[in-house]
Amino acid sequence: MLTTDYLIIGSGAVGMTFADQLLTETDAEVAIVDRHHMPGGHWNDAYSFVRLHQPSAFYGVGSRPLGSNRIDETGFNKGYYELASGAEVTSYFERLMRERFLPSGRVHYFPMCDYLGDGKVRSHLSGAVHEIAFRKKLVDATYFNTTVPSTHTPSFEVAEGVKLVTPNALPRTAPDHEDHVILGGGKTAMDVGVWLLQMGARPEKIRWIVPRDCWVINRDTTQPGEAFFQRSAGGQADLFESVVQATSVTDLFERLEGVGQLLRIDRTVQPTMYRGATISVAEVEMLRTIKDVVRQGYVRRIERDRILLERGEVAGAPDALYIDCTARAVGGRPNVPVFEGDRITVQMIRAGLICFSSAFTAHIEATHDDEAAKNDLCLPMQVGSSHLDWLRLTLADLRSGRRWGVDKALRRWVSEHRLSGAGAGAQDASAHGPEADRIRERLREARPKAEANLARMVAELG
Repeated sequence: MLTTDYLIIGSGAVGMTFADQLLTETDAEVAIVDRHHMPGGHWNDAYSFVRLHQPSAFYGVGSRPLGSNRIDETGFNKGYYELASGAEVTSYFERLMRERFLPSGRVHYFPMCDYLGDGKVRSHLSGAVHEIAFRKKLVDATYFNTTVPSTHTPSFEVAEGVKLVTPNALPRTAPDHEDHVILGGGKTAMDVGVWLLQMGARPEKIRWIVPRDCWVINRDTTQPGEAFFQRSAGGQADLFESVVQATSVTDLFERLEGVGQLLRIDRTVQPTMYRGATISVAEVEMLRTIKDVVRQGYVRRIERDRILLERGEVAGAPDALYIDCTARAVGGRPNVPVFEGDRITVQMIRAGLICFSSAFTAHIEATHDDEAAKNDLCLPMQVGSSHLDWLRLTLADLRSGRRWGVDKALRRWVSEHRLSGAGAGAQDASAHGPEADRIRERLREARPKAEANLARMVAELG
């Protein structure tokens, strides 16, 4: 039997970030168990052309930057900080395990193993069962239960003769088909649309079945550092002021779109979905060239000559390639207390920043003793689904920031942590000058008013 301080289930971004923060702030020993053969979680199953949709600077673990802090000079991300590819992410976590975790002598790694409960771990290959006892906590880093297209089971029927693939198969199968049908309205579907267009597919030969249109975050507003201070912190001020001035939910989203905070693919359709996806204006403009967009709800069955949907049916192309982008990614489970006896369930506590949420949770575990106080600092949020969740998540972020700001040491830790996101940019001490000072003043004035108006609207929504 192995005895350790913390037993972490999952070596994806959440588990790796939690372990890294413990290594930085404590002398604890940890054991990490994961079903994959190498660290990185769902990134091991992702499609080859996937990239982060937020700057690499906000992803990974606290002790080691991801990427080289480069500004892209070409492509749809031109002018913005680099977005790591899936291959770069898995390589990053593999090197982290090999170069930092294992050499520390404080990490025990069990790949290709299932956690059975009660400290029992079973190997996929040998079937052998090991026992691991922990002195302090069991850390559940699998709460998000991330699903990607290659590990997802479609919820619709597919008739014989219909060619349905996941995005993983596109580089191999796409050239054999002239017609392509994208299923799903989320970020994966957007990635597929952009990839097909970049590879030379004609827009008129692409059909896009969109169950729900989605509000997306404008990547222009999420860039870190002094060079982007006016756009990131200034954009945050625009956001707060839009919330203050909004008289209704519809008015709010019109204002957010007007100041460039949120984008939608089709300006004539009111989105009802929000998942926190981030996209550039260049990508939106590419996707707008796809005109054959079907909005009749979710797919129920695909036949060679027709597609049956929630609210009707459309003709099908017998030789079309259907691409399943309907995996929900993360979310769907109810929140639980983060700290509960000898168990820690890592969840999202800053909207959209899952890695930071994990690092913050580990920091609170390392520096605080009282469980009630720890849970008060780590109030979990549900991953967004409805557009109304934008209001709830933004309000929760504002309230968390206010609670964290009471503690000067914690406020400094958040502002200095590399994963804390654009929200910390508002306090970026490196930005100087009258314009930066005006932006900070706008933020100070609008923040409490925005919180109050959001609270009012959320209360009215029930």
